[in-house]
Amino acid sequence: MGRSVWRQPGFALLWAGEGTSQLGAQLAGLAMPIVAVTMLQATDAEMGYLNAAQTAAFLVVGLPAGAWLDRMRKRHVMIAADLVRALAVAVVPLLAVLGRLELWHLVVVGAIVGVATVFFDVGYQSFVPVLVADEHVGDANGVLEATAQTMRLGGPALAGVLLSFLAAPLVLLANVAGFLVSVVALSGIRDGEVVRPRSERRHLLVEIGEGLRFVAANDLLRRIVATVALSNLGSTIVFTLLPIAILRILGIDPAVYGIILSIGAVGGLAGSMLAMRIARWIGEGPAIVWSTVVFVLAGVLLPLAVLVPDAAVVLLIVGEAIFGFTVLVFNIVQVTARQRLCPKPLLGRMNASIRTVVWGVMPIGALAAGGLGTAIGTVPAMWVGVAIGALAIPPFLLSPLRTMRSLPTRPRGAEEMVAEV
Repeated sequence: MGRSVWRQPGFALLWAGEGTSQLGAQLAGLAMPIVAVTMLQATDAEMGYLNAAQTAAFLVVGLPAGAWLDRMRKRHVMIAADLVRALAVAVVPLLAVLGRLELWHLVVVGAIVGVATVFFDVGYQSFVPVLVADEHVGDANGVLEATAQTMRLGGPALAGVLLSFLAAPLVLLANVAGFLVSVVALSGIRDGEVVRPRSERRHLLVEIGEGLRFVAANDLLRRIVATVALSNLGSTIVFTLLPIAILRILGIDPAVYGIILSIGAVGGLAGSMLAMRIARWIGEGPAIVWSTVVFVLAGVLLPLAVLVPDAAVVLLIVGEAIFGFTVLVFNIVQVTARQRLCPKPLLGRMNASIRTVVWGVMPIGALAAGGLGTAIGTVPAMWVGVAIGALAIPPFLLSPLRTMRSLPTRPRGAEEMVAEV
């Protein structure tokens, strides 16, 4: 039996850096919408612009980012991305203290952070198989996602406490601190990654094309892209408008909002811890299929909560918990399958190709949320998002994945074949 994932060199530092970065991100994830809705009186359309700015980078630079990452040491790129994010987020509390903060500042900061996040996230998903032996990749993903969910569990509650005596922009300083701690931790890793020499590189467009063709030629990856893209499009519409529904329509206090998200995150924590066990129990294919069905159905509870104010808090908690549990099961199993399937020289481009599509729909969803919310109202627009998310079910439910206990892995010698292209 192989060594524990905790004994893989550098993994503990990656885990520590990710944990603190995730905690800061959770504080920011609650503070930014509160700043927009309560301090700057953002409309539905303006919330759409803000969310679009935060996610547009995957649509704009996602593909070249993957090709560039396959030419560079991924850890160095992640460190640079953390530094850029820390500097950008620090601008918000500074402008707030000076009394100069406006909504367009949040949009610009969101766009800058979004670009840096493209490079960090593609690098991060491509770095795990570099740092960890193949047999531990699934366990490593589970540990890192469990940590992220722990931060999602405690982060919003901590934000709620901080918001009771600090202005929302100042809570963003914790986000800055998280990015800086991540920089320190990543700087201590000695991964030994060797990048391809310049003599083996081809034109950037050729290398981008290799990643796209790899994804397009694989049935499993095509179905993952279709399902996640439709789910993200629908859920972005719902979650873009959710702060307005909770804070303005229901009138729930920001501190209570944070507690709702923290209690709901228990489901995500459980999903991250049980994902690989569930995959081993019912099979990897069925785990992906049925988690998709359930997280789509759980999304119904979020707009329903606005229609039943007396039960709103309970419905929000249950909806968040079920959604978090099943999304984490889905993500851990399918990301692990992708990492095992793809030759390592193509990891950056494969991940970037997929994320360009599945995250590229998110700014479209955010703008659609703003337009729909303005045209037909916040809650009806959320129901449109739920309906679009339901379209994510057929690509998996009507596929051979329903009976596949083990998903395919990269063929022996795949790295050599890529190197010879």
